[in-house]
Amino acid sequence: MAELAEHPDAERIDFLEFAPENWIDIGGRFGRRFRAFTERFPCICHGLSLSLGGPAPLDADFLAALKRFLDENDVRFYSEHLSACSDAGHLYDLMPIPFTEAAVRYVAERIKRVQDALGRRIGVENISYYASLGNELSELEFINAVIDQSDCLLLLDVNNIYVNSVNFGYDPGAFLRGLPGGRAAYIHVAGHRREAEDLRVDTHAAPVIDPVWRLLADAYDLYGPLPTVLERDFDIPPLAELLDEVATVGALQSAASARA
Repeated sequence: MAELAEHPDAERIDFLEFAPENWIDIGGRFGRRFRAFTERFPCICHGLSLSLGGPAPLDADFLAALKRFLDENDVRFYSEHLSACSDAGHLYDLMPIPFTEAAVRYVAERIKRVQDALGRRIGVENISYYASLGNELSELEFINAVIDQSDCLLLLDVNNIYVNSVNFGYDPGAFLRGLPGGRAAYIHVAGHRREAEDLRVDTHAAPVIDPVWRLLADAYDLYGPLPTVLERDFDIPPLAELLDEVATVGALQSAASARA
């Protein structure tokens, strides 16, 4: 964070995304540095622990703390994963939800309760996953139904579309076109790891590859040059390399605007 604050090209960044779980109730020197960023840049938050599809009740205490955090830091938007990550304890991973009608109703009701508790509309992200759990619906049918029944928004992750398309053998372009793109609030783009010819793992630990860049360009053509977050969580390169990828995002957005 310190390198970003001092970098001469920091003004090329339009906004930042934080995981609120890492910063709620953090005070002292780190809290002051965090607030310096929220005061300098527009900020959004992407949650890690709501477990919208999990069996345990929603954590009311966490939701109350989250609402205070979002309000106090003028967070512009909040999103979460369309996944499960806890029951009696936290799994520290994002597990898929069975694509069933019952799960649609269950998750949509929980999203509505979260939106009521936070006093704001949230976005849900299409996740990467590696096993199917007794599905009755397709992934597309499930995502569309949850968003429709909960009246929430979509966080569109193009890398997750690409990863799942390789792992489950579908056309990523057709999947992108089938999403409720009119509900998309913003986009995630990231790198991943190639484990085998038919296996990709979403790591956020590598540069974005050309097929994912092309899918991002297609998303802009379909749904407009939406705000876009470049995700990089591990094996973080020098900031200049990340800013070059941010510049690629900007170039694709400008090209889509020109075509429109």
